[in-house]
Amino acid sequence: MPGGRLTQQERRQIALGLADGLAYAEIARGLDRPTSTVTREVMRNGGPTGYRADLAHHATERRAHRRRQATPRRQQTTPRSDGRDAAAVHEFEETFTDIFMQSGLPKMTAGVLTCLYTTDTGSLTAAELVQRLQVSPASVSKAITVLEGLDLVRRERDEGRRERYVVDDDVWYQSMIASARSNAKLAEAARQGVTVLGASTPAGVRLENIARFVDFVGESIARAAEQAREILYTKP
Repeated sequence: MPGGRLTQQERRQIALGLADGLAYAEIARGLDRPTSTVTREVMRNGGPTGYRADLAHHATERRAHRRRQATPRRQQTTPRSDGRDAAAVHEFEETFTDIFMQSGLPKMTAGVLTCLYTTDTGSLTAAELVQRLQVSPASVSKAITVLEGLDLVRRERDEGRRERYVVDDDVWYQSMIASARSNAKLAEAARQGVTVLGASTPAGVRLENIARFVDFVGESIARAAEQAREILYTKP
């Protein structure tokens, strides 16, 4: 399997595959590359509908140049104490972060969430996050505030009374339930609009349809979360 960065020709093949409606895995097989490489490449360069091979190639070259200037060589070659392949872990973390960003999270918030999900303990202190991400404590604090508002992390105190940020089995379930509640609030607000604007007007009909749609989606999310909750507690 070839290693190293994607070539411009490979990026053109990715663009052609996307235009043909191929899945990331199928495109990756054609390139003899990991699916995660293709996923990360597309997600950080416009997504499946906005990906342009030449623009992606130039953007990657610029990012690599900035990284070489900003990252000391000793950090690039430091092996991991857990024995994992440092390059593979870094690539996966970038992919995961990019996907979180595509879902609407700011870059720093997505990076913090990725750190929490990819640590074996599922929890880190603010100091540990600052060290891992090489950012300021204020940046971590702001990201945690966003994640708490989305019910994606929670706080707890360890034995040393240090505050830790945690993603455990129940956090993802609670996030889905919070999403369902948000849909319910949106449906309620839309129906208030129907009353104000008139049920027989085009605007009123539009809002009623929105309310019915988000009601159905919210109920489906809540029901599916309850049915699948035990999956989150499955142990290897």
